[in-house]
Amino acid sequence: MDLTKEYAQTLDHGDALNSFRELFHIPRTNNGDEFVYLAGNSLGLQPKSTATYIQQELDDWANYGVEGHFLAANPWMPYHTFLREKMAKIVGADPMEVVVMNSLTVNLHLLMVSFYKPTKTKYKIIIEDGVFPSDDYAVQSQARFHGFDPQDAIVRLAPANGLFFEANEVNQQIERYGDRVALVLWGGVNYKSGQVFDLKSITDTCHKFGIVAGFDLAHMAGNIPCSLGDSGADFAAWCTYKYLNSGPGSLSGVFVNKKYSNKKEIPRFEGWWGHDQQSRFLMDKHFIPMEGADAWQLSNPPILSMAAIKASLDIFDRAEMQHLRQKSIRLTGYLADLLVKMDENNRIKILTPPYIEMRGCQLSLAVTNADKAFIHLLYENGIMADWREPNIVRVAPVPLYNSFLDVWKFVNVLIRLANAL
Repeated sequence: MDLTKEYAQTLDHGDALNSFRELFHIPRTNNGDEFVYLAGNSLGLQPKSTATYIQQELDDWANYGVEGHFLAANPWMPYHTFLREKMAKIVGADPMEVVVMNSLTVNLHLLMVSFYKPTKTKYKIIIEDGVFPSDDYAVQSQARFHGFDPQDAIVRLAPANGLFFEANEVNQQIERYGDRVALVLWGGVNYKSGQVFDLKSITDTCHKFGIVAGFDLAHMAGNIPCSLGDSGADFAAWCTYKYLNSGPGSLSGVFVNKKYSNKKEIPRFEGWWGHDQQSRFLMDKHFIPMEGADAWQLSNPPILSMAAIKASLDIFDRAEMQHLRQKSIRLTGYLADLLVKMDENNRIKILTPPYIEMRGCQLSLAVTNADKAFIHLLYENGIMADWREPNIVRVAPVPLYNSFLDVWKFVNVLIRLANAL
């Protein structure tokens, strides 16, 4: 393998998606150089078009006031529907199964209201050991809300090798608990290791025991092509500010399997935006649910935040997820190969699974003798990445805006700094 800068530039010249980089604002260092931005798994970069999309809504608000709900260029009343089809394509679902609303943990709670229905004997919730803390807090509080001790109700599964789950290992552990489990809430991609999971395989195992299969796709949506509809998953939620580039704290996506559409026996917290659109403004006290995932909406949506999502989804629609995935495989594979060949002193350990089907953009790297000061050293050397204790640097070369040259620069800086520890 060629380790030169020129080879990285050659790869970029041959990249059909290379021009998409120009659609994004890339932060610059104090001397005006572009940062090597590898933190899209934490916060995606801003599309240059975002300001225009938001400005359109600001202008319509200024010009039309309340009538913008009907007269705006993108009328606010049905605005959430403008996101539906393109978001559904990203997660592989029927458009009626998808809605954008609220934030991620709020949506997980709303979905668990509907789908975590414990009994005295079937009440356990299975999650990953070391799952992102917000998910852990959410399921603990759900267990307490239903009168169970989280210490008993929550089952945390850990990989036997201490790094990542081997093939079928998750399914085997779910089977061990079998009929005692009411819900599995699993990540599509583990935030710390970067491991990708097979949604359909996990769902099939869950359904064999009458377990509800729910997924947090915060690190999967916009990273890995999903097939939520084909997987049979009962529900899922994801944020849009990571790979989907919608801005800090932006709204969340929700998937509810269409088999639950209009089922009256499903408990659900309800609000007026989930009410039948045709009769919503009659202000009747009897709730008539919208079809599909729309019924889980509570309040009228924040248009300015949705405008930012719309800007990003339009870019994704042009690039297409399958093409982004193909580049991602090459880009992250190039990163892994460079690390193996250039780390002559064995200072870096790749924690992410080496198998293509078990990883997305992200590689998690354990750096020998590093502490949190190391991430600041990277920053001072023009690299933006993400830190996780005790010594893990998470990097995600995102195919929409990262280049092979970015990867080459990062590895050279990383090796130099790691060798100096």
